[in-house]
Amino acid sequence: MKNFGLDIWGDENFIIQSDTININHASKPSLISITQEIREKGYKGPLLLRFPHLLEKQISTLFNTFEKAKQEFNYKGNFQAVFPLKVNQFPNFVHSLMDVSQNYNYGLEAGSKAELIIAMTKTPLGAPITVNGFKDKEMISLCFIAAKMGHNITVTIEGLGELETIIQVNHEFNTGTETPIAPKIGVRIRLHSSGIGIWAKSGGYGSKFGLTSTELLEAYEMLRKYDLLDYLWMIHFHIGSQMGDIAPLKKALREAGNIYADLKNRGADALGAINIGGGLAVEYSQHEDKEERNYSLREFANDVVFLMQDISKRKGVEEPDIFTESGRYVAASHSVLVAPVLELFSQEYTEKGLRLKKVNPPLVEELYDLFNSLSRERAREYLHDALDHMESLLTLFDLGYIDLEDRSNTEILVNLIIKKSIALLKDEDSDELKKLQDRIQEKYLVNFSAFQSLPDFWGLAQHFPIMPLDRLDTKPTNPASIWDITCDSDGEIGFNREFPLYLHDINVDTEEYFLAFFLTGAYQEVLGMKHNLFTHPTEVVINFDEEGKHTVDNLIEAQNIMDILDDLDYDTYLMDKTLKYHIEESEHLGHEEKRELLGKLYLYLSENSYLKTIQAIDEER
Repeated sequence: MKNFGLDIWGDENFIIQSDTININHASKPSLISITQEIREKGYKGPLLLRFPHLLEKQISTLFNTFEKAKQEFNYKGNFQAVFPLKVNQFPNFVHSLMDVSQNYNYGLEAGSKAELIIAMTKTPLGAPITVNGFKDKEMISLCFIAAKMGHNITVTIEGLGELETIIQVNHEFNTGTETPIAPKIGVRIRLHSSGIGIWAKSGGYGSKFGLTSTELLEAYEMLRKYDLLDYLWMIHFHIGSQMGDIAPLKKALREAGNIYADLKNRGADALGAINIGGGLAVEYSQHEDKEERNYSLREFANDVVFLMQDISKRKGVEEPDIFTESGRYVAASHSVLVAPVLELFSQEYTEKGLRLKKVNPPLVEELYDLFNSLSRERAREYLHDALDHMESLLTLFDLGYIDLEDRSNTEILVNLIIKKSIALLKDEDSDELKKLQDRIQEKYLVNFSAFQSLPDFWGLAQHFPIMPLDRLDTKPTNPASIWDITCDSDGEIGFNREFPLYLHDINVDTEEYFLAFFLTGAYQEVLGMKHNLFTHPTEVVINFDEEGKHTVDNLIEAQNIMDILDDLDYDTYLMDKTLKYHIEESEHLGHEEKRELLGKLYLYLSENSYLKTIQAIDEER
C-alpha cells in the first residue's frame, strides 16, 4: 500500500483504512463518503472541506507547547498569540477559528482597515489584537476607537511618520477627557538578521518594514516627549514565512532580545512583550529526505523561551510576554480541496489503439516483436532498441516514406515498451528509468483551477500533498501530471522526478476518481485569482457532534456565472436582456424552441463555471 507520504505531512490528522483516506477523529469518516454525500445534493464541481477540529488541535498544541517550555525553564512571562487575517479572511474560516479558540484568549492580527473591522467585531474583548502594516490617520483612528471599545489592541509603528500620526490622533481623541484611552504601541524593528528561502526579504536591512536603530532611538525620544512612553508595550519582528531552518530565528531572537532589554533599561518601563511574528513552518513534503522543516515545535518554543530568559537575566530586566502571529501553522491543515478527474489524456497509448496493416514498415514490425517478446532479462536491451527505432521511424515520416498510421503505431508501441520495461525493472532505481517516466506520464484532467485554489504552486512552486480518496489498497502505477481546466499552460502540476506522484489507471467513462489536495488552508484562498473566471469552490464545514458523528454545515456554493460577471462590474441586467432579445428576435426559431432555449440558457447561467463530470451528465439524462 502506498501512503502518499501521509506519515511525513499528515501529523496524524488523517489515516488510511482499507482503501480510503479517513479523518482521524471521532467516528473517522472517509473523505470519499463526505464528498459523495455533498455531491448527492447536486454540487458537482470542486469542494473545499473545512475541519474546525484541526484548527483547535493546532491552537491547543501551540499554547500547550509554549506552556511546557515556560514550566521547564521557570519562565515568568506569558505566552499569547494572534492569527494574522491575511492568511485566510473567509467567514467560514474566521467563525470556526474564533469558536474553537475561546479557551485560549486567542486574538487576531490585522494589516488593513477591512481586516481591522473583522478583528474589532470578531475578537472577544480582552483577547489581543495587533495591527501591522502601513497605516494612515483613518486606520490609526480606528485603533483608538477599538481601544475605547475595550479591546486589548496594539498598533505597531512601521515608520516614524506613523508615530507622528499616532501623536496627532491621540491629541484629537484624548484632549480634555478625564481618562485618556489609547491603544498599546508596538515598534517593528528592522533587524540585521534575515530569514532564508522565498520570504527571506521579510527580515534584514533591506526589509520593507521596521525601524532602524537610529529611527528607534528617535521614536523613543518622541514617545517620551509626548507622554506616550507608558503605552510602548511591544517589540515586534518578523523574518519570513515558512521558516524551514531554526538558525535564523535564534539569531533574530538574540538581536531583538537585546533591543528589548536596552529600551527597558533606558526607561521604557511599560515595555513588556516581544512579538516574534509568524514563520512557523508547515511540512508539505510527501517524500523522504525532502522535508521543508528541520525543527520541531518543541524546539521552536524552547529556543524562544530560553533565549528571552537568558538575555533578560543578563541585562537585569523582566522576562517579556512572548507573542506569536503564526498563521500558516494554525490554518494550513484545516482544509482539503477535493476535485474529480474528468479525463485521462494518454489512454490512446494502448494495444487496442494500434492500426497495424497487413504489411507494415520493417521497423514497426520489429517494434511489435520487441513488445511481445519483452522479458526482464532483455528489458533494457529491447528498450534501447525501441528508442532507436522510434528516432529512425520519425525521420522516415518527416521525409515522407511512412504515413500517419505508421507514425501512430510507432508512438503507441514505444510507449507500451517503455511502460512494460519500467514495470519489469521496477527494482532498479536508475536515472535512465526515471527519465523515461516523463515519456509515459499520464495526464489527468482535474475539475479545478490551480490559479484559484493553489496559487502558491503557480506563483512560487510550492508543493502540496496530493492523493486519491480511494483505491488505496491498490498500488498506483501511472506517473501522473495534473492538468487543471483553465486555458493556460501554467495550470499544470507536471510530473517531477524529484517529487514523483503516481496515480491509478482508471476508466472515467464508468467510474469516478477524486483527488485531494491537502494543507491548502493558508493563503491559497485569499490569494486565489479568477483566472478564466473560475471562482472559489463550493465550501462546507465538517463538524462533529458529541456522539462523534459528522455534520455538513455552512455550505456556501460557488458563485454562478452571472454573479461572477457582476463582481467584475458588468451590467448583468443588460447582458441578460441582450441574450433574451437575441433568442426572442431570431427568425430561425419557432415559439416552442425559443422557450426551450431560454429555459436552458437560464439554467446554465445559474450554475458555476466548473465542468460537469460524465457521471453528472448521465444523471441529467
